[in-house]
Amino acid sequence: MTSTTRTIAWVGGQFFEPQMAAHGFHTVRIPMVQPGAFTWPELVERCGGAPDAVVYADRSLPPPLLGVERFPCLTAFYCIDSHIHGWYAAYAGAFDLCAVSLRDDVPAFARELSPRRVLWLPPFAEDRYQPRPADKDFDLLFVGTVNPETTPLRHEFLVRLAALFPGLAVRQGDFTQLLPRARVVLNIAERGDLNFRVFEALACGSCLLTPAIANGQNELFRAGAHLAVYAPGDAADAAALARALLADDDRRAALALAGLSQVDAAHRPAHRAATFAAHLRQGFDEGLAFKRLAQPKAARRKQLRLLFLHWAEQCGDAALAARYLTEAKTHG
Repeated sequence: MTSTTRTIAWVGGQFFEPQMAAHGFHTVRIPMVQPGAFTWPELVERCGGAPDAVVYADRSLPPPLLGVERFPCLTAFYCIDSHIHGWYAAYAGAFDLCAVSLRDDVPAFARELSPRRVLWLPPFAEDRYQPRPADKDFDLLFVGTVNPETTPLRHEFLVRLAALFPGLAVRQGDFTQLLPRARVVLNIAERGDLNFRVFEALACGSCLLTPAIANGQNELFRAGAHLAVYAPGDAADAAALARALLADDDRRAALALAGLSQVDAAHRPAHRAATFAAHLRQGFDEGLAFKRLAQPKAARRKQLRLLFLHWAEQCGDAALAARYLTEAKTHG
């Protein structure tokens, strides 16, 4: 490390954390697999000293940082699941910076922070997703959890599609092994989210059939050039397009090659790390942490108090609930 290297307490998911080293950041990863919370002193202890920045990389868990609005360093929230958790924008307002995966949710976060402090950072494909030689033993394949209780829309759509396209295969397991075996990979976006599976399927060199959605999909990929799209929720349209793709080997190969090239050119971890690192450097240059500490906002304190009171009731863990209640009292 050089004298200019900055230390990040990287809390939560990994994502592109390993690639941050190429941009002058030493990361101390603090993984989370279940609900929990960290105060500033706890993070300092985990890092062996005060970090220059704290990043929460979304794990779709209750609030993991207590007193983040008081942390004496730059803070950032990398938000993935804003389509699931309506409280994310309010929590993000306590941070200096935010990066949001879904483009259409950026305005809600910008209202809490400001447009300059919110970055659209789309999903990507990890480097382990690569083409590999494989027998194409699935005509149309969906990989993922399908449960009528937890994923009812997905389950119902696949039932309808299977009735129209009996060759549909539904599997769970290692995406990197399964996706290359499909002539056509099917994606489903239950909530209109541009999900990671789009990028992962293309990165495996697969021909992708995915819903026509918003959230920046058309800005990153061209329908008919990089991937094929069907009307969301329309099983008949998906079945018809799958048949057309299976009948045209050249078209499938062209879509797969173009989609892979697009991912390799712009949607790998190195690309996202470079963009996020620039976002952090902007925060350092503008002294956002100092400005936050110098101008605490009463409205934000009230908002956070309500958030922590809510999670004290909902988290289902007595010890964590007590910590949330204590934090809520600091905003009373």
